[in-house]
Amino acid sequence: MHLITRLTAVALAAALQACAAGPAIAPEPRLAAAPVERREPVTILLSIDGFHPDYLQRGLTPNLSRLAAQGVQAPMRPSFPTKTFPNHYAIVTGLHPDRNGIVANRFEDPARPDEVFTMANLEPYWWDQAEPIWVTAEKAGVRTATMFWPGSNSKVRDTYPSDWQQFAQALPERNRVAAVVDWLRRPAATRPKLVTLYFDTVDTAGHRFGPRSPEANKAIGEADAQIGDLMRELETLGQPANLIVVSDHGMAEVSADRTIDLLAAFPASDIRLAEDGPYASFHAQPGREAAVRAALAKRHPHMRCWEKGELPARLAYGRNPRVPPYICIADSGWTILGQPPKYPIKGGAHGYDNADPAMHSILVANGPAFRRGVTLPIADNVDVYALLRHLAGLPAATDVDGRIAPLRAALAE
Repeated sequence: MHLITRLTAVALAAALQACAAGPAIAPEPRLAAAPVERREPVTILLSIDGFHPDYLQRGLTPNLSRLAAQGVQAPMRPSFPTKTFPNHYAIVTGLHPDRNGIVANRFEDPARPDEVFTMANLEPYWWDQAEPIWVTAEKAGVRTATMFWPGSNSKVRDTYPSDWQQFAQALPERNRVAAVVDWLRRPAATRPKLVTLYFDTVDTAGHRFGPRSPEANKAIGEADAQIGDLMRELETLGQPANLIVVSDHGMAEVSADRTIDLLAAFPASDIRLAEDGPYASFHAQPGREAAVRAALAKRHPHMRCWEKGELPARLAYGRNPRVPPYICIADSGWTILGQPPKYPIKGGAHGYDNADPAMHSILVANGPAFRRGVTLPIADNVDVYALLRHLAGLPAATDVDGRIAPLRAALAE
């Protein structure tokens, strides 16, 4: 009796479960994800800090050399001073450092006498004298992303790029490439159309070991390998890209045998030093202006000195209040010392006259917007800004130093 009752209950439960479940329905076939639309090219501006044009001739850069041979290449003339921050900001603002406000890697502003700008300073005040391309693009509705670029982690003109990363030198360059590729995997609505990417290991190796060292060659090859990875990832995504590879300056060999004692010409009692190295900038101590001007008029072996208002016009430097009153520029490979050096004088340095061939930088451009197999004459790095505006679909700017005319022959249209 109990067994029958239990069997009846089990059967009833099964029947109820069947009624609750209803008839079996075959699952609908899963629809394939719609393909991501990638007809529109993205513009990628890649800087290899400290990369001299000679580095392309060493047989170490198969990827970059192929992009150059199949696209456009040109030597570039950096802006003076041939330092990292002034030139990176010149490239993205179209203004020489005298007008973009980043007049050195380290400087003072008379309006803020108790402060010093260094490369770690992110306060917008220091950057707001010029509007970088990502700010102009964002205001025009063009989405941007910056994987490191001087100024891009500061809220310039009250605007950040849509995506940006806080600079961390320890982050390997392969991770930087991976972050850019991740941004480009997005659907069109949130995918950046203008991207910056920054490599620094070539510059670091050039400083520490010299531009001709095995260590510099190793860094050159590794940077090139990352460019190869970026191109393969773009191909895998099916993402067309206009890639512009630049550098901010070159690198000159320096030595402890080639130093200049600034204080032998301008005693410490007469000047207050702002910066020394490939060039020196300084102020006169109160009441010592006449003595400093008299010393300026003398001949100084291996360096030339001026009041800033008398600098050669071709340097486009000296009008900004942030530029110290007096400037001395060393001959290529020489080092001006206004104080005991913090490190041994060896390896490589930059900051020399921008006409010095050792300071020249590179421009390589490849993509659907560019012609193939074109070598251009030397261009000024501020001209890259005009090219970026063109590629981003922004109207030409009339109030900048850069012009698209020297690069017009690079364009396929």
